[in-house]
Amino acid sequence: IRIGQGIEFDYSSVHAVEALRGMGLKAIVINNNPETVSTDYSLSDRLYFEPLTLEEVLNVVEQERDGLVGVIAQFGGQTALNLVQPLVQAGVTILGTSPDSVAATEDRKRMAGICERLGTPTPAWSIAESLEELEAFAPRIGFPVLVRPSYVLGGRGMKIVYSQDELKTYFGELGAHLRRRPVLVDQFLQDAIEIDVDGVSDGCNIFTVVMEQIEKAGIHSGDSACVYPPQTLSPQVVEQVEKHTQALARYLKIIGLINVQYAVKNGTVYLLEVNARASRTVPFASKATGVPLARIATNLILGKSLTDMDISPAHRDNRVSVKAVVLPFDRFPTLDRTLGPEMQSTGEAMGVGASFDAAFAKAQAGAGR
Repeated sequence: IRIGQGIEFDYSSVHAVEALRGMGLKAIVINNNPETVSTDYSLSDRLYFEPLTLEEVLNVVEQERDGLVGVIAQFGGQTALNLVQPLVQAGVTILGTSPDSVAATEDRKRMAGICERLGTPTPAWSIAESLEELEAFAPRIGFPVLVRPSYVLGGRGMKIVYSQDELKTYFGELGAHLRRRPVLVDQFLQDAIEIDVDGVSDGCNIFTVVMEQIEKAGIHSGDSACVYPPQTLSPQVVEQVEKHTQALARYLKIIGLINVQYAVKNGTVYLLEVNARASRTVPFASKATGVPLARIATNLILGKSLTDMDISPAHRDNRVSVKAVVLPFDRFPTLDRTLGPEMQSTGEAMGVGASFDAAFAKAQAGAGR
């Protein structure tokens, strides 16, 4: 368990369990985090207090094989999503978005091809297997670049690099197990605005919530404050974001939750990342709009459509909602307090007000500042 993996995904898991039980289905939870509500033994029909490893999950599947409809992996963050392919190879049924679509969102080359087909702009990027490849590509797109090892949680090892010397130092400081994996190199869009989108899709229709991050692009979304509805984005930019998200959800045939991150620079919307799962902004997006995204996603995963459910935001008045993060720097005074691509927050608070100023002040007070 890493800091930042718990509460936001716990919210989605609890709502999913309640939705399943509301449909008369037996809900079984696998989770070994004692800090979560989903490990309350009275919440689900059965709780397995086990780590999310392939061996443990297969043991539970074997134990519960009678009457098992399938496994939902999209509420457990990246740890659960990483188990989708090995579970499928072991013959387990994954409910919701198809394993092939999940694999496409995780594969940078496949996603680049999909974006090209859909006409969605992306920053220049490459995959480097060695320091030599890193040093050859980075100057070609121009510094600064964003570098990160593949398949890590919470942006671990992710850094914005400004020169060739820094690049050498970065590669040398990567642990041996990370150095063996390919490093992703992206053009860093300096002074861009980052946008987080959470949505629920039935494979054809999609409902989206567009949130604007307050810090500039380059700060991990788990460390950035964000606001709904967006305060500085033009209606044209919001429309572009919604159009790109709808096209992606349809192309990938997303069933359930989708999270997409974009950056806006000089009026152009660039796709940064697509996740075929619940994100850490789902609780905030749900409370800000009055639309219970995780509960709706569970219904979609079990075969309902969005048209059956008649969804519209409950809050159409002038309310503004702001999410602020809780940072641990007062407990660890020697830590570098500079925020960057690697996540450091340990919690979050939410403020709601008639104006952005009021909501932001309430969120900061709630976060202990």
